[in-house]
Amino acid sequence: MHFPIRAVTLDLDDTVWPFAPIGERIEQALDAWLRLHAPRTAERFPIPAMRRLRDQVYAGHPHLAHDMSALRRLTIERALREAGDDLGHVEAAYEAFFAARNQVDLYPDSEDALKRIAARVPIAAVTNGNADLGRIGLRHHFAFQLGAGEHGKAKPSACIFHAACERLHCEHGHVLHVGDHIESDVAGAARAGLRTCWINRDGRTWRHDHITPDLEFDSLAGLADWIEARSPQDRSTNA
Repeated sequence: MHFPIRAVTLDLDDTVWPFAPIGERIEQALDAWLRLHAPRTAERFPIPAMRRLRDQVYAGHPHLAHDMSALRRLTIERALREAGDDLGHVEAAYEAFFAARNQVDLYPDSEDALKRIAARVPIAAVTNGNADLGRIGLRHHFAFQLGAGEHGKAKPSACIFHAACERLHCEHGHVLHVGDHIESDVAGAARAGLRTCWINRDGRTWRHDHITPDLEFDSLAGLADWIEARSPQDRSTNA
């Protein structure tokens, strides 16, 4: 399939790196920090109990569903309060969590593919998560990062895709959104008028009644190949 693409918007979790190992790491990092600095909270809220508390906090604050950082801070604050520990620990405990959040193990193809894609078209990260590309060490591949917490609404809302297109100075139909999630990434971007690419690393079956992706690859390397074949000139040589 051939169509003009002037920019790429890119999901992060489970597209550039797997999230499952991060999810385990952040729980362990926060628990270890609490055991050192707020032991009553650690005793009252071991990892399974903290997970249940997190779910309760998330369910109780649907207006913050787009802001993972705010919800995590509220969870830590509530745990400290219920255990009778110092609420002044909230930010330090959050930092322990956030440092672990940004320790990612990239998919083997990701970094080289990002370099290859960025050489042809600008890439903007559009994510519902709260990863920090600067901390991770990938920021140089991206024109910018737009998170749901910053924007105020999460994917699949059309407005976050449109905001990214505006910052890229591109018409919606000239931007390719790339991600792993059928609804949040592909269906959401398609409804917003963007072209879509499904990264299907696990060989899943596409399941959506009304929308299909424009492209499907099992890695970002496949997307890089497609872009290079249609845009053979490196941007750096086309000043």
